[in-house]
Amino acid sequence: MELKATRYDVTDGIAVVTLARPKRRNAWTGRMHTEYRWILREADNDPAVRVIVVTGDPEGVAFCPGADLQALEGHSERGQYDAGTQDDIAEPGYGVDPAFDATFAYHFGVGKPIIAAINGAAAGVGLVLAAFCDLRFCVPGVKFTAAHGRYNFPVEYGLSWVLPRIIGLTHANDILLSSRVFTAEEADRMGFLNRIVPADRLMDEVMAYARMLATSVAPGSARESKRQIYRDLHRDAASSVKVAEALLVEMSRTPDYKEGVKAFMEKRPPAWSG
Repeated sequence: MELKATRYDVTDGIAVVTLARPKRRNAWTGRMHTEYRWILREADNDPAVRVIVVTGDPEGVAFCPGADLQALEGHSERGQYDAGTQDDIAEPGYGVDPAFDATFAYHFGVGKPIIAAINGAAAGVGLVLAAFCDLRFCVPGVKFTAAHGRYNFPVEYGLSWVLPRIIGLTHANDILLSSRVFTAEEADRMGFLNRIVPADRLMDEVMAYARMLATSVAPGSARESKRQIYRDLHRDAASSVKVAEALLVEMSRTPDYKEGVKAFMEKRPPAWSG
């Protein structure tokens, strides 16, 4: 696919996805969503990729400030919302669990950790995207907002499901019922962020963390751990334990289990086969 609204680079097992419409502050469009899903599918299917990082083009001075306002104006003139995507859009993460087979929920079916490197404002769909990533690193002073209230929209794309699970119902109600702006520092106190990092060190710290995941965690373990986390949001405790026990037996038969034990005993980095 020709990438016009995004960039995609893979280095040392880490895929970096950049939302790249800097003249529009990396605002979200149907084209960007189409490319983003295609990239996630490519990264998920590439055995060389161990971790995925999502960020905004620095020249846009934002992570993603939401849907492009010109597109929203067009929706208003046409009389209804249009996602701007085609029926043949890529389906990364689909087929793992029916609970993940929907827009943005597909992140949970992607078998690799996804880190949001939030380098500027994240509003509307930008907040949704950050919330559906597995980990969130952010620069100081960033402004967040759900934004939907000012357009007479509902809470967008499952944010009403995922946000209470990240920060709790009290904070989520505040953010979703008011559509108010809140800062990175407040988001950190709520538990939305994993870490606030100075702007000049954001990508260095994110990439260092991603390399740690890529080298120290077996790919199969990363994949199954992620699926357990999101499936267990719907399971009872006993079911979670039983699934974990079955996976333990299954995964102990793999070459990477033997390699992990051997590398630990020999005090060397493991060479994962994936």
